[in-house]
Amino acid sequence: MPSRRSFLKNAGALSAGSVLGAGAAPTSAGALERPAADNGWAGGSKLGISTYSYWHFDGEPVPIKDVIDEASTIGVGGVDVLHRQMTREDPESARELRRYAFSKGVDLICLSIHQDFVTPDERQREYHVNHTKYALDLADQMGIPCIRVNSGRWGTIDSFDELMAEGGNEPPLEGYSRDDAFQWCIDAFKKCVPVAREKGVVMALENHWGLTSSAEGVLRIVEAVDSPWLQVLADTGNFPDQTYAQLERLAPHTILVSAKTYYGGGEWYSLDLDYERIAQIFRDAGFEGYVTLEFEGTADPGPAVRKSLTRLSEAFRA
Repeated sequence: MPSRRSFLKNAGALSAGSVLGAGAAPTSAGALERPAADNGWAGGSKLGISTYSYWHFDGEPVPIKDVIDEASTIGVGGVDVLHRQMTREDPESARELRRYAFSKGVDLICLSIHQDFVTPDERQREYHVNHTKYALDLADQMGIPCIRVNSGRWGTIDSFDELMAEGGNEPPLEGYSRDDAFQWCIDAFKKCVPVAREKGVVMALENHWGLTSSAEGVLRIVEAVDSPWLQVLADTGNFPDQTYAQLERLAPHTILVSAKTYYGGGEWYSLDLDYERIAQIFRDAGFEGYVTLEFEGTADPGPAVRKSLTRLSEAFRA
């Protein structure tokens, strides 16, 4: 993936000012036309960028501050921070990111973590419960109101490429069932709820393979925990089958939308997503939160992110 200098240079060559700025910018060869903004996302929703858009776990992580700088330059309101992309997370560094984002007029909107409750090993589950509690505290220090959480995986398919070929589903460990795994997740999240409430940080469960490969699986966990501190993060790219029907089921429970784009072809697959239809689904459900871009294509992220934001702007603005 490109360095900060590379992606900012490429992005800056496209157009000046905000992708959400008033009026259409003059265009030149290769420049992106920007939709005229009316400061009106449908239902009050606003756009964000995931730091993952610039770093797909390949090479040195693109610094979080660089993504904040780019969001500020483009005029996008929020940044979703991938936890594994943080090179330092001591309290002083966490507070510095909070201060820096504020100085740039950017909200830090989510801390996307990786934890795994799908294991029969009680000690391992407790480890991940403690990791989730730690992330809730870290988000609080950074001024972030939400953390992205997963159910976890059985681990019976080693290769992520093979998992994708199976639609994110894998068989249970021998001697255990999906019902066991759902109960482990429900119990684990219930242990985390008091800390989420104390810190004022919502856990948002993403449809992220394994038990949450379907809307039914996501809602089974969320409804059983039955707390306003565990809600739904709807990822538009993680339902390869029956995409729109599944998103419709999640929409009434969704606190954050993660919107995938795949310019240059996807890292694992590409979906031709109808974002006007998706925007209408969430509009009809009364969704008013952030729509955060997760660019997962192989194109240069500098111009691809801006092109993606233009696409989302056109679909979600009022």
